Amino acid sequence: MLYRTRLVLGLQPRLAVNALPTSARAALVARRLISNTSCSHAEHDNHRHRQEHLASRIEERTSHQAHMLPRELDVQGNEVNPYRNGPSALDKAVHIFFFTEIIRGMWIVLENFFRPPYTIMYPFEKGPLSPRFRGEHALRRYPSGEERCIACKLCEAICPAQAITIESEARMDGSRKTTRYDIDMTKCIYCGFCQEACPVDAIVETQNQEFSVENREELLYNKEKLLANGDRAEAEIAANLHADHVYR
Repeated sequence: MLYRTRLVLGLQPRLAVNALPTSARAALVARRLISNTSCSHAEHDNHRHRQEHLASRIEERTSHQAHMLPRELDVQGNEVNPYRNGPSALDKAVHIFFFTEIIRGMWIVLENFFRPPYTIMYPFEKGPLSPRFRGEHALRRYPSGEERCIACKLCEAICPAQAITIESEARMDGSRKTTRYDIDMTKCIYCGFCQEACPVDAIVETQNQEFSVENREELLYNKEKLLANGDRAEAEIAANLHADHVYR
């Protein structure tokens, strides 16, 4: 009771230490000495950092090995070398010292030197264009000459560049027609959304890609300009739409 009371009150801790066995007492003293020294804290921190670094390296290696191919085993259960059919060290040394890659590259260059060129003489020669090619815009008409556009303004609403401006009015029969259809070609990104949104195939993008101008004002297309483009390329537009109708 004497030792236990003094231990609780903190009057004489040495008596409680002396009451312990020799090995336990030595361990307790060593632990107190280590915990009370400044160098021991640094060593503990270094030890903890080393353990954390080791754990991170182990996790990294485990995650790296998870992407590796599983081991291949033969019928007897022996591991199969995945590189058994690869080039030998002698073959690799021959390719390195004799520069075979450079020789193969020079042979390809020499082989193509005597072939006809793949380039074309643009603009005198032109390559093929897809029916889905998105070029200059145009407004179409029906065979009767009536405008196809019904002023639904879906193309204006879906245009991500806000390049289309439409104004409309009512006809005598109650339907609507456009009084203004403007496209700012300087804003257009040629995404084709207007053509996809149109329910009557009124606004289309032709295969004309040669419409460069000298000033910006000429790239502000109005309704008359768009209708003229459609009248000029109606046969080509109809053929392209027919060739692409399977995928639309």
